[in-house]
Amino acid sequence: MKKHLLATFLLSNSVLMTLVNADDNTPQELEEVTVTSDSLKQATSQFAKPVTILSGESLRTQVGQTLGDTLQNEPGITSQSFGAGVGTPVIRGQSGSRVKVMQNSLGNNDVSSLSPDHATGVDPIIAERVEVLRGPSTLLYGSGAIGGIVNVIDNRIPEQVPGKLIGGAAEQRYDSATSETSSALKLEGGKSGYAYHVDGFYRDQNNTHIGGRAIDEAAARLADPGFFNTAIVDNPDGVINGSQARSRGGSIGFSKVGDLGLVGAAINSLEKKYGIPPDGKNNDRVTVDMRQTKIDFKAQLNKPFSFAEQLRMKFGYTDYQHVELVNDAPETTFLNTAYENRLELEHKPIGIVKGTVGFQSTNSQFSALGDEALVPPSDIDTYSLFAVESFDIGAVSYDFGLRGEWQTIRPQGQDSLTFLPLSGSASALWQINDQHQLTLAYTHSERAPQIQELLSKGRHEATHSYEIGNRSLSKELSNNLDLSYRFNGSWMTADISLFHNWVGDYIYQQRSGAVKEGLPVLNAQQGAATFKGFEAQAIFPLMENSYGALDLTLFSDYTRGTFDNGGDVPRLPPLRYGFQLSYEKADFSGNLRFTRAEAQNNPGQHDTNTSGYLLLNLQTQYRLASFHDSEVLLFAKGKNLLDENIRNSTSYLRNFAPEPSRSAELGIRINY
Repeated sequence: MKKHLLATFLLSNSVLMTLVNADDNTPQELEEVTVTSDSLKQATSQFAKPVTILSGESLRTQVGQTLGDTLQNEPGITSQSFGAGVGTPVIRGQSGSRVKVMQNSLGNNDVSSLSPDHATGVDPIIAERVEVLRGPSTLLYGSGAIGGIVNVIDNRIPEQVPGKLIGGAAEQRYDSATSETSSALKLEGGKSGYAYHVDGFYRDQNNTHIGGRAIDEAAARLADPGFFNTAIVDNPDGVINGSQARSRGGSIGFSKVGDLGLVGAAINSLEKKYGIPPDGKNNDRVTVDMRQTKIDFKAQLNKPFSFAEQLRMKFGYTDYQHVELVNDAPETTFLNTAYENRLELEHKPIGIVKGTVGFQSTNSQFSALGDEALVPPSDIDTYSLFAVESFDIGAVSYDFGLRGEWQTIRPQGQDSLTFLPLSGSASALWQINDQHQLTLAYTHSERAPQIQELLSKGRHEATHSYEIGNRSLSKELSNNLDLSYRFNGSWMTADISLFHNWVGDYIYQQRSGAVKEGLPVLNAQQGAATFKGFEAQAIFPLMENSYGALDLTLFSDYTRGTFDNGGDVPRLPPLRYGFQLSYEKADFSGNLRFTRAEAQNNPGQHDTNTSGYLLLNLQTQYRLASFHDSEVLLFAKGKNLLDENIRNSTSYLRNFAPEPSRSAELGIRINY
């Protein structure tokens, strides 16, 4: 720890002294950065990499209770719900550690990837931008993210000086599905090269309302042999008992910005307490009490050397804990203390080649204490070298990425485990003409098994299972081929992506059909698997005149996963398709979105099918006239208007916790 802090201090002091000594006779502001992740700068201009970006009003109106809920309507993305308090993104059927969640381009370093009942340490209500990255640029951040990268930007360390001393935004929401009230406040400003950021939020939600019974008893008995001789004592109609949640958090950050670069720091705190939907066997209440503190540091030098465009350094410290309680009595405590360092050098073009090289390290001390201590206390160290380069030849843009990692897990009282994942990728974008664009990408990705996949053994009440790891697990080897076509015409714009992913030694948790201590057994296993599917979207302008603009969007996505030796990969999303009508006139806009999800009849061994459903959502927003440099945005959403009792096929608790019923959400946001 001392070495990390010393290196951080030396670099920050050097950059800070440089900036302080710079000429401050005129206000110093960085050029506006519209894309936070440096890897996305080219992606947004030429779409050379698969990328999804939510920001501005589109983000504000899509913000949900969780990050997965916020992104679930994007092509190829669903949510692995676990009650109202937890929802992690699922990208092309991949979740957990295969989808890396980051904040401001640093790892979140919580334990959400270890188990589906663990919430992420980021709340989307404070986000200013959410970036979803796939393809070669994911190797900037990790070798195992075969699903993709989700980067949440909240500007807690400002990269530019705002135009006024005091500005910000305030937001208030109400959602009838959980009787949730949420409030968020942001203050930003700066002068003479200095900038600050302050934010805070509070959420309070009650039990989730649903469109039928909470527990599908027939399916629960089929999936869990322990239910055959057990009576269901609590199966409420119209509500999920014990699914309430409450959270609050905030950040304080500052930066010094000059022509030569910037230096800044921020501290963030998050507290969240949420209930786990019960299995109906008894009246036990399972809740999770989570707390997280993060300290971030960022430094940047512009043109520090003759061969460098930028030198960027980031350091993050995370102190995370959550306690799982049964009837308010602590059962298990998860602790994770992590230090992450990141150094990036964006070099000047070498001939036609431009790109970024860097080093990243993450050092953490993880432990699980108590009655459900599934894994032993362990020190986990990861060191990485990476490079992403690009160049253009004629109408074709090429991107290449390489990443090498060295990871060691040192469990207490056991021999160490070491893995050396090596990953690489390449893509080519052919700009055929102004209307047609074709992209082909190949990625080889290696993922080291996680600690719970290797060493877990014991009861896990939150997932209603008895989990058994496998110390002999080897690296997961993924080879993904991605073909995309984009058409941009006056009468239609369309995007189609096809993917085929061959994964050797795919690691998964599989129900064995056995019962231990009254719970179904989940074994960590490996096997060769194949994933294939598509995402497609087409937008047709139907009307644009004095009455407003009306667009029709058609969309669909699909992921199919099978094991080479037979059987289906568990917990994958079904085929989805539908349409959206979007209308806009002056300061008013709205859309009607209809989604059909087919039944998931390939649930995996010892898991249960889920029925198809129809999802109808309505969304409107209205911008009031500006008043004293402030803008007021009113928005409203009607969700699940057909009141379907939806079982989410990606959820471990689909037989116990369906998605929310028909509901309304109202909100107001003031920018000033």
